[in-house]
Amino acid sequence: MSSIIENVFQAFASNDPDRISRVLTEDAEWLSPPGNPSTVALGGTHHMVGREAIVRFFAEDFSRLYARDVAVTVHGVYTDGERVVVESTMTATLAGGNHYETDFCFVFELQVGLIHRAREYVDTARGLRMVRGEVAQ
Repeated sequence: MSSIIENVFQAFASNDPDRISRVLTEDAEWLSPPGNPSTVALGGTHHMVGREAIVRFFAEDFSRLYARDVAVTVHGVYTDGERVVVESTMTATLAGGNHYETDFCFVFELQVGLIHRAREYVDTARGLRMVRGEVAQ
């Protein structure tokens, strides 16, 4: 199961729409907390529905905020059937030059080895402070 998740994170990091598309079901959903840094900074939605919307976010929108040096460190992968929980830390340099570093917890629901639903948990207040340049790292 961890190889599937590794493939998923590599696909997202690639910014390649075809590669990202291959790890998602057609009717995939991505649920993030309302008011998360990406939604606020980019004016998007916290609930992306459908492969096309998720691919567009990771292939086009993501790099408009998280501009360079994006790295994800996975601390743990826990599986229960078709459900996978991932603890991770993401770091990046934001488009405005600020440093970004925060912990995430993802709950992925798989169907036939593909992401069908992703639920993302993150400290939105901390993330917003970093996006606004209010947190020194």
